[in-house]
Amino acid sequence: MIDEMLGKTVVLDMSSPYVFIGTLQAADELFLVLVDVDVHDLRDSSTNRETYVHEARVHGLTPNRARTVVSRNQIVSMSLLGEVHAE
Repeated sequence: MIDEMLGKTVVLDMSSPYVFIGTLQAADELFLVLVDVDVHDLRDSSTNRETYVHEARVHGLTPNRARTVVSRNQIVSMSLLGEVHAE
């Protein structure tokens, strides 16, 4: 399933108060590599996770990292940004 997401913009919901939104470049059994990534610490804003992701879907991303390696053991869920409801 992850191979089908390669090259597409994904949302990573983490077990921590972080959310990652970026293009999935590579994946192995331990890590995912995202490029053009918006790394957002939800503690830095009053926005909740769902609102933040929805706004990214509607208004586009503001990447703050060129490339990020994410540990898979911290990921709660992964979805395509294009599959986030924009309504």
